[in-house]
Amino acid sequence: MRKHGIRRLTAIIAVLVLTAGLTACAASRSGNTTPAGTSQNNTNNGSTINNSGTTDNNSPNSGTENGSSNNGSTGQTGNTGSENGSTSTGNIDGTSGSDLFSSRDLEQTADLSEATNITVKSGEDVTITAAGVYVLSGTATDATVIIEADKDKDKVQLVLNGLTITNADAPAIYVKSADKVFVTTASGTENTLKTTGTFKADGETNLDAVIYSKDDLTLNGLGTLNIESTKGNAVSCKDDLKVTGGTYVVNCALDAFEANDSIRIAGGTFTITTSKDGFHSENSDDNTVGYIYISGGTIGIKAKSDGLRGTTTVTIDGGNIDITASEGIEATHVAINDGTVNINASDDGINASQKSTAENVLVELNGGNITIVMGQGDTDAVDSNGSIAVTGGNINITATVSSFDYDVSGTITGGTVIVNGTQISEMPNQQFGPGGMGGGQMRPGGQGGQGGQGGWPGRR
Repeated sequence: MRKHGIRRLTAIIAVLVLTAGLTACAASRSGNTTPAGTSQNNTNNGSTINNSGTTDNNSPNSGTENGSSNNGSTGQTGNTGSENGSTSTGNIDGTSGSDLFSSRDLEQTADLSEATNITVKSGEDVTITAAGVYVLSGTATDATVIIEADKDKDKVQLVLNGLTITNADAPAIYVKSADKVFVTTASGTENTLKTTGTFKADGETNLDAVIYSKDDLTLNGLGTLNIESTKGNAVSCKDDLKVTGGTYVVNCALDAFEANDSIRIAGGTFTITTSKDGFHSENSDDNTVGYIYISGGTIGIKAKSDGLRGTTTVTIDGGNIDITASEGIEATHVAINDGTVNINASDDGINASQKSTAENVLVELNGGNITIVMGQGDTDAVDSNGSIAVTGGNINITATVSSFDYDVSGTITGGTVIVNGTQISEMPNQQFGPGGMGGGQMRPGGQGGQGGQGGWPGRR
């Protein structure tokens, strides 16, 4: 990061357990400590950190990971439930969709009673080294909010309250270490994070995103976050990335949202324009991870490559998804169980190919409303190097070349499937579709929606 001419602002909260069983929090920067619940006014060349114990106009929720959720006030479509909740169509290794989000993930406001207020300044990095809630505001250039907390226990929540940061070659938010970080947009606020040039490495860490996290990251809130990355990704997470609320307007050269192990979306409104992928989950060191799960939200993607790209699975249990891309959805195993999915693609609408050794190659369409419009040329609306199974839902395909293309088996056992205006009950293979230039080879029906190990087993 910038080593010369930059002051580092360090916000530290130390938790002291008293013998009477009471907990007191102290917020510290530059060696100054103030007891919790009192006013703290530290200055550094005009920069002020205030920890007054007051709240904003939002109703704060529990700051604990397993506290009660407040999903009703978000205005977003999403799951509810605690860390061990139930009820969801999709599941992974017996884990239901609601188990994929903790109650704190789903809370759209923060508990500000002991928050530290930070106003960013140009040329100054802010370093946070302890668990707590930090409210960020102000406008700055060449400034990075760095989280360098205890990787095993510290949960850090950043509340963006009218924050604008523009950097030339560094992330606006950089999570070096923490157990988990929440980035929450405050209600009614607009926040903008931007990197205008090529990212510089931090030692052996190749930074590539405006928000870059080495550990678990959750995005939520009731405000708006604009992210622009001229040369790289918008958001990169080297662990699990979750989004449960907030409005996101993203313009980037590479992936809009990228994560190694998983991307999980329970809510939020997304407007994404990217020269690569909209959502991309992949771990180059382990092809048994890297899935995308969506249960809610309104997602609009314009991508030059893939709209949704998972390594193991892409599972859709809900939400409204509109994709314009070369390929709409791609993974080893694609399962659409509910929601509204509209795809306009120039290559494949939905594609399943062997990217993971933990999954069978399969496309299963079990529910929801799915519309696929294909461009001219050698295109397939639904393409699987393994099998395709349609068990439910309303599927409407417009394809001048191929509606379905599979290597192993293709079956329709439920739902309504319309290809170029004509309803079909048997799945064609590598054909122009009804009303096109003739049929191709028909293959007998085969296996249904059986998932592979380690992924999202489909409904049977």
